[in-house]
Amino acid sequence: MGACMALCSLASCASCLCGSAPCLLCGCCPSSNSSTITRLVFSFFLLLGTVVSIIMILPGMEAELQKIPGFCQGGTSIPGLENQVNCDVIVGYKSVYRMCFAMACFFFFFSVLMIRVRSSKDPRAVVQNGFWFFKFLILIGITVGAFFIPDGTFHNVWFYFGVVGSFMFILIQLILLIDFAHSWNEIWVRNAEDGNSKGWYAGLLVFTVLHYALSFAAVVLFYVYYTKPEDCTEHKVFISLNLIFSVVVSIVSILPKVQESSPQSGLLQSSIITLYTMYVTWSAMTNNPNRECNPSLLSLVSNVNATEVLPTSAPGTVQWWDAQGIVGLVIFLFCTFYASIRSSSNAQVNKLMQTEEGQGSGGEGVVGEDGLKHAVDNEEEAVTYSYSFFHFHLFLASLYIMMTLTNWYSPDTKTHVMQSNMPAVWVKICSSWLGLSLYLWTLIAPLILSDRDFS
Repeated sequence: MGACMALCSLASCASCLCGSAPCLLCGCCPSSNSSTITRLVFSFFLLLGTVVSIIMILPGMEAELQKIPGFCQGGTSIPGLENQVNCDVIVGYKSVYRMCFAMACFFFFFSVLMIRVRSSKDPRAVVQNGFWFFKFLILIGITVGAFFIPDGTFHNVWFYFGVVGSFMFILIQLILLIDFAHSWNEIWVRNAEDGNSKGWYAGLLVFTVLHYALSFAAVVLFYVYYTKPEDCTEHKVFISLNLIFSVVVSIVSILPKVQESSPQSGLLQSSIITLYTMYVTWSAMTNNPNRECNPSLLSLVSNVNATEVLPTSAPGTVQWWDAQGIVGLVIFLFCTFYASIRSSSNAQVNKLMQTEEGQGSGGEGVVGEDGLKHAVDNEEEAVTYSYSFFHFHLFLASLYIMMTLTNWYSPDTKTHVMQSNMPAVWVKICSSWLGLSLYLWTLIAPLILSDRDFS
């Protein structure tokens, strides 16, 4: 679906330079609501920037650029083009920081611009749902400008922006997973009530048991490989606390009073949250600068010493393609795509996500005089999502991608290398605790605020 929208949007630019979301819908795309199309295209911008960042950080990229005559500073010269580009800036972590800085600025600008847009009748809604070609040019312009930012303290300052933004994005990822779990449980329970109840309930049971089994296996592996009898006290505390907290929220989710006030709650949601918490715990431990407590995945599956698999090919080179980085990217892609197409009936999660799903008027795609399918403007009465919050979510996603691709390493201005650091560990662990607190709140809020409607 995302690839379809990407191709359709690019193909439509020639005939629809200032077009709206309906204009971008071609016959090959099944979506029919302009709100969904708009979110998909903006998400495509983010994914495009992510792909460019990944290419820039691939090993050997600088060596390949050096082969281009006169391209890099210090390379062979061509009259008028000699020493034009500092290749140390357009590859490695510096390029990732600048690319993500450009995307963050782009989405933050739209987040501010779209504050308090209530319906598609607002003039700013035209900017939100159209002018795609010019938006793309703006993003390219900001990106080019970002590569002219002097090194100085830029990387250090932007690192802390990335840490804070990524902390918030991890929480949003958890909220999206809560929403996904609620929707999953609701759909399968409804199908069980309407049809083959044994099959659907068996499916719920199988996935719930699978998630808990994976979580339990993760805890065992954490204790075996990420703790030492006389060392790694922080890891022991992190693993134990998150295991206890996960058991607590799982028990709370099936308490009779909670089930009575929130019939949609259950162990499926808790199992997904538990598994995600274990992932965040593992991700945090992989940032511990103490290599005795943080063995690389390669050293676990082979006899290679942990220090031998550290990135050493070039100053500032980082290794994002380890297991933690790849899993983080997969979860990021899932949450970004889900945020673009979500239509939740869960009031609690909608309040947390600042959305107003269901208020707009939906409709099927209509075929215009040109023979192409056009989208329906389903936001004439009210927007189906907060424009401003959606862009703020993508702003945070840009920072999260920056931290993921650089392994949450902090840049050292003096040595120009990337280093593991404990602040990143604490940021991730605290985000897991706050995330579990948010999930616990979705369970007990109907009991505490009994005068409010959470249906």
